[in-house]
Amino acid sequence: MLRNKPDKSKLPSRHVTEGPARAPHRSYYYAMDLTQEQIDQPFVGVATCWNEAAPCNIALNWQAQSVKTGVLSAGGTPREFTTITVTDGIAMGHEGMRSSLASREAIADTVELTMRGHCYDAIVGLAGCDKSLPGMMMAMIRLNTPSVFMYGGSILPGKVPEGADVPADFASRDLTVQDMFEAVGRYQAGDVTDAQLAVLERVACPSAGACGGQFTANTMACVSEAIGLALPNSSGMPAPYQDRTQYGEASGAAVMNLIEKNIRARDIVTRKSLENAARVVACTGGSTNAGLHLPAMAHEAGIDFFLGDVCDIFHDTPYFVDLKPGGQYVAKDLYEAGGVPVVMKELRKAGLIHEDCMTATGRTIGEEIDRCTSEADGRVVYPVETPLSKTGGVVGLKGNLAPEGAIVKVAGMPDADRVFTGPARVFECEEDAFEAVKARSYKEGEVIVIRNEGPAGGPGMREMLATTAALSGQGMGKKVALITDGRFSGATRGFCVGHVGPEAAQGGPIALIESGDMITIDAIKGEISVALDDEEMDRRRQAWAGPKETIYASGALWKYAQLVGPTYKGAVTHPGGVAERHVYMDL
Repeated sequence: MLRNKPDKSKLPSRHVTEGPARAPHRSYYYAMDLTQEQIDQPFVGVATCWNEAAPCNIALNWQAQSVKTGVLSAGGTPREFTTITVTDGIAMGHEGMRSSLASREAIADTVELTMRGHCYDAIVGLAGCDKSLPGMMMAMIRLNTPSVFMYGGSILPGKVPEGADVPADFASRDLTVQDMFEAVGRYQAGDVTDAQLAVLERVACPSAGACGGQFTANTMACVSEAIGLALPNSSGMPAPYQDRTQYGEASGAAVMNLIEKNIRARDIVTRKSLENAARVVACTGGSTNAGLHLPAMAHEAGIDFFLGDVCDIFHDTPYFVDLKPGGQYVAKDLYEAGGVPVVMKELRKAGLIHEDCMTATGRTIGEEIDRCTSEADGRVVYPVETPLSKTGGVVGLKGNLAPEGAIVKVAGMPDADRVFTGPARVFECEEDAFEAVKARSYKEGEVIVIRNEGPAGGPGMREMLATTAALSGQGMGKKVALITDGRFSGATRGFCVGHVGPEAAQGGPIALIESGDMITIDAIKGEISVALDDEEMDRRRQAWAGPKETIYASGALWKYAQLVGPTYKGAVTHPGGVAERHVYMDL
């Protein structure tokens, strides 16, 4: 229970619970069996992205009940609500992927509107799939309420049954959905049969939970802890484990403590905590999508923290956590090795953590690290003194092909493979590129260019996992490079450059490239360039016919395309914290 009963006159819920004028409002609460005592307590929104679209979100509903128990036990009144999720694994490889990034904004917007409309005093947000994690945290930062984030947990690794007829390399390793996308490439190459594909698809994803490697969901789950919005180690335990109820109850109690102490989301999310989060992404070989989501989260707080800032931190951070897709292990293994607290403990040894950042526990990051008794196991988490590589698993690039920057994941890639020069093979959309890959109508040594897939031009900035996984499945992952103004899945491996900005729809240099132009990608120096001088670029720009027309001339994706900003700033759709004229909590 709260030691001191909060003064409702200073909380948003007073607008719907206090005084004679709110008798109609209170009648609604009595209709839902609330008592007067519960009406008089702080109202806590318990927001989930639960749906039946995919295993990522299916466990969120029962986990939300444990959060509500925690809120009740600490003297609060929980009010559960849901928002949407678009699950990338289902949306991947077709038109549905255009909805993915736009869903991040819709999640943040709908959570904001629900909180504002019902005057909730705090939020515990639960999310399980790629865009739902940053979307939920963006809403917390935007509202600047007392906030606790809780990840729904990862999926268990898949295992091939003993004696099953599948290629030996599949039988010998833990499986994730990444393996299924690559199995499709192997199937197209004739290396996997229909029967083998049927076996693999039935065992690759054996439980509830988000994709098991250090793909976008687990990357952003690590961010939630590193940035301080989630309780320590709460993101690690796999989704099916019933013990997750303990984290739910603790998260519900924690938000009540934050209300009492008036610790709000922006007291936690600061420039320093964003840098801590970027460190954890780098050292775990996390998803390139963090380069999109961290700037978007910063934007909500009115903090300039752009792609280049994220990449500078990536460059100065050792990579020492051996997770898929570049490494060997999955999220369950990291949890059993001590989770994010152990990772941050290693970073602190190298002086790479801001220890004075506040967390959802009411203690600082440094105090939380002091409470961690585990040490690096040398298998999943290497000692920071002996990392897998001296720089992070993700690298930023700039040059005349990407003046606003681009990003590439190099975790697990030897230095010798981090420089690539070859002629461009240009495709105007992902479908054209995927068909060419299926037909193997490309050549070793080429740089495949997929344009018109940016936030506005796509619209929606699709991920290219189907194409990149097919290349890997064909054994060509190291023999070609790929660049796009779209995105890549956190499960992507190979020399794949995304977030090229400005995007083609904005007349960026990627719009001007022609097949045969020589492109150089240097992930050691951080450069990406095309062998064209300024005069030739200007000539092509003057001859450019303008953005490719899309079929999305109305509806949510049209609206998103009209509002979305540049990729390097997080592809956001409103002015952010810097333009605020009020704070929700103080209205």
